[in-house]
Amino acid sequence: MRFFVYIIQSEVNGSYYVGCTANLQNRFERHNSGRSKSTKRHIPWKLVYMEKLPDKSMVMKRERQIKAWKSRKEIE
Repeated sequence: MRFFVYIIQSEVNGSYYVGCTANLQNRFERHNSGRSKSTKRHIPWKLVYMEKLPDKSMVMKRERQIKAWKSRKEIE
């Protein structure tokens, strides 16, 4: 199975959201349809970064690493 860490950006206010999933297309559709509580206020979203990793533990570690940056400049 493949896993993804991804970054999406709101086209409304430019904010970023970092997440991970096994089904990137489905997850992205959930963000843009308002079915994701944490992102529904800033629809629409665009995918700005995606990284495929071989297992769940690696993708979760990478997600934590990106979230730890806490800086818009580092994410960009």
